[in-house]
Amino acid sequence: MSLSRPRALAALAILAVLAYAPALSLPLIEDDYPMITEGQAYGSAAGFPVLWANTVFRVRATSYWTTGLLWKTFHLNPAAFHAASLALHILNTWLVYALALAWPRMRAGALWAGVFFAVAEGHQEAVMWYTAINELLVFGFGIGALVCWLDRRRWLRVAGVVFYALACLSKETAVIIPAFLLLIVPRAEWRRALPRAAPYLLLAAATAGALALARTTSFRFSDGSFSLAAPFWITWPRGIWRVLWIWGVPAGALALYRAETREAALRALAWTGMALVPYSFLTYSTEIPSRQTYLASTGLALLFGLAMTQVQNRRMVAAVLMLVLVHNVGYLWIRKRRQFLERAAPTEQLIALARRTPGPIYVRCFPRVRYIAEEAVHVAAGKSPRDVIWNADEAKARGATAEFCWR
Repeated sequence: MSLSRPRALAALAILAVLAYAPALSLPLIEDDYPMITEGQAYGSAAGFPVLWANTVFRVRATSYWTTGLLWKTFHLNPAAFHAASLALHILNTWLVYALALAWPRMRAGALWAGVFFAVAEGHQEAVMWYTAINELLVFGFGIGALVCWLDRRRWLRVAGVVFYALACLSKETAVIIPAFLLLIVPRAEWRRALPRAAPYLLLAAATAGALALARTTSFRFSDGSFSLAAPFWITWPRGIWRVLWIWGVPAGALALYRAETREAALRALAWTGMALVPYSFLTYSTEIPSRQTYLASTGLALLFGLAMTQVQNRRMVAAVLMLVLVHNVGYLWIRKRRQFLERAAPTEQLIALARRTPGPIYVRCFPRVRYIAEEAVHVAAGKSPRDVIWNADEAKARGATAEFCWR
């Protein structure tokens, strides 16, 4: 399949919208409300000193800047927040295409890689849940930095360093980005490429050092959700299998079988494995959440692109494309949209009650953590978080005018 680059970019954008349009009609979900509160506090120029002093939040600064801007522009408009995530996914799809074009071993399958990444359902939470926008931002800045690094023009290489610095302000996992240079650059050229990679390595080392220094004060370490003692040997291979299933299995088999694509296929597989390393030390689950497979699915997309270069029969190409679209798009439209609506339902019902209730609300049972209910009522209904009461005696003393229990 051959298209001019402007047509290819347009086609990839259309496919991404086709797959993820259901997100545009979703309400905000769970942590989106606390995220908006934090965006209001940290997303403005006035909030920058506080944000920068916070060792936990500053490594996700771009999420708060984006959220603050969206709130200031659109206020409580769920479609605007979801549209921002979808726009970032389109941009990231273009970056996958650009990366494959700039990577000689992947160039032939660049368009196919972009097509698969655009519609892939495996990383759907990163696109359909606004709070996961940090995955989209670290991906966009990180892959943008790699694409710029591969270019010979000096101004683009400078831009690449800036992009990587922004990636380091998007999520802690940005430290893994420079490792992908080992895959992109042939082994014989590693020594010559090292000086050009030095700014990236220094930024990664500084970010890792800052994270290490913050271990004693960061709740991301103290709440027990992340630990070097986690069962990495279970989580990591299970995560790789989850990313590769279903389409990565036949694509990998074909690409590894053919001698001309074997080495490139091994590099694509290595990409997936490397991208999942930072997420493999979770303690609360041995299954990596779908939003955290977003970067790893680049390897899957590259693998799919390589496999499609080996399919010569046009009818077979058309059949594979149709199967990929039906599987991924159908899954997103039918199953995942329904799941996200079900996930949002408790919070939406509580908000509806808060909007029509003049006084405090006694919440007798709620399936999420308390701060989600409190911030949802605060952001969406204009009430104080203190108007959400969890104790029956306090509710009686304060004269709660409504009671909520989700079953």
